[in-house]
Amino acid sequence: MFLNATEQTTWLPQQASTIASEVDGLFYFIYYWTLFFLAIVVFCTFYFGWKYKNKGQKELTSSNDHNTLLEVTWTAIPFVLVMIVFFWGAESYMKMNIMPYGAMEVNVTAQKWSWNFKYKEGFSNPRELVVPVNTPVKLVMESQDVLHSFYVPEFRVKMDIIPNRYMMTWFEATKIGEYDIMCTEYCGSSHSEMLGKVIVKSQSDYNEWLEKANVIDESIPLVDVGKTAYKRYACNTCHSIDGTSGTGPSLKAIWGTMAEHESTAPLLVDENYIRESILYPQKDVVKGYPYGNMPTFKGLIRDREIEGLIEYIKELK
Repeated sequence: MFLNATEQTTWLPQQASTIASEVDGLFYFIYYWTLFFLAIVVFCTFYFGWKYKNKGQKELTSSNDHNTLLEVTWTAIPFVLVMIVFFWGAESYMKMNIMPYGAMEVNVTAQKWSWNFKYKEGFSNPRELVVPVNTPVKLVMESQDVLHSFYVPEFRVKMDIIPNRYMMTWFEATKIGEYDIMCTEYCGSSHSEMLGKVIVKSQSDYNEWLEKANVIDESIPLVDVGKTAYKRYACNTCHSIDGTSGTGPSLKAIWGTMAEHESTAPLLVDENYIRESILYPQKDVVKGYPYGNMPTFKGLIRDREIEGLIEYIKELK
């Protein structure tokens, strides 16, 4: 009854992982019992209010002040229900936190305001976590700046990502499709834009994607590579291309200008400047912007993508 209820409900996300039905089952168990006791309390309130509203001084109620059976009943029933919730919840918690042996491992890097997924094959995929269906996936997560939280509603998976610690969780997707990744810990001005996707493919489609994922098509013009990287790495959440100032300076018409810095003399915005700003953003912070806002992309972004970003910035007149 409880496990199948969510498949017929429109106000909860669909179930798309092995643990989702169990989490929803516990939720509905608590939900329906709460409604049941609420109905009893409301009924008794109105019933006894109506029954005794016209009682006079001489119409006294029963002098009985003790009923052992009633007291045992209203103590035992809640106790049994609480124990069911406790052991059911404990069992679900253990299932959610004990990683299956041999699970596919993906490293997750959270930073303001993007996700990056690194596979054991050695390549990274920003914002999109691609996995095969019916395969346990272990996520080893770290934050490069502040507290974040990885959340996929359809999987019933949520885990806080604490700076300077590795946090781990896992899931096994049961349905092919695309599912939203959200950050559920406020992490700054562009928190609402820290989104991603879990893309669940069949095993054959995943294998095909894996073969192509680590190959950069050299025939794509560098400017187009840069445009794609600008969005994939969430550069647009901090750096506008229309001249408006945001969390970081706008990229419009900066090529060839002299950028003023807090601790150094003005620097020429050229190829080396942009490369260093991407890989070592704390080395020289632009004047008027706080230190530590931009995380490093070293080890996450490829050389050709950096070259593409340089060519793209050159065109932003």
